[in-house]
Amino acid sequence: MAVTTRNELIDYCLRQLGAPVLEVNVDDDQVSDRVDEGIQFYQTYHSDAILNSYYKIQLTAADITNEYITLPADISVITRIVPLNSSGSVSMFSADYQMAFNDVYDLRAGGFSGMAEYSQMQSQLSLARNIFNTSSQVRFSRHQSRLYLYVKWNTDIKEGDWIILDASVIINPETYVAVYNDMFLKRYVTALIKRQWGANMKKFEGMLLPGGVTLNGQTMWEEATTEIEKLETEMQINWEAPLDFFVG
Repeated sequence: MAVTTRNELIDYCLRQLGAPVLEVNVDDDQVSDRVDEGIQFYQTYHSDAILNSYYKIQLTAADITNEYITLPADISVITRIVPLNSSGSVSMFSADYQMAFNDVYDLRAGGFSGMAEYSQMQSQLSLARNIFNTSSQVRFSRHQSRLYLYVKWNTDIKEGDWIILDASVIINPETYVAVYNDMFLKRYVTALIKRQWGANMKKFEGMLLPGGVTLNGQTMWEEATTEIEKLETEMQINWEAPLDFFVG
């Protein structure tokens, strides 16, 4: 049966640990904390928990006054910002417009030997723009949810202008419920709850139960810790998104 809610994920993990045949000695609040911990780890490192997309934002008067842009909490990484322009249309007398117009004309008139030469020329122009016209510098912290732009506010950018972010957005499991059914997440949360169970039982280590049974929470804690370390290593090898390389 597919897991589609938070409560179903909890029930699944407890069944994996033996419930209802066995009594899992973990408080409901402790279980909830371990689920939060598992989801947070999953959203931080698992490539399936992040969606790379473009995010458009229209600047408000508050943004101009604050000199920073308040972003939604689900944005975790900003890769780049599309160059800032006025919200107005590009004039036909601008240099960019005339260069693009001439390029199209040269392609139709045979000015280039083919798309390969045109592509090479565009690559050279892009390199020159990156060297001589650097993009606006930015500063972003996920925990602040604020985007700082090193520009002249109300001059370079104004109220009503748009900016486009190339960003990584966290997938909300409450909206996309398939996250709760992720194989790694289910195994990881189960191991976290098992370690919590072992930590609870360690407090009564050596206590004799009716029938001569002795509690051994240390062994359970060690088993769960080994499982968690194995899963986290598996995450790094198989599921973690590759690091981006920055030059300059």
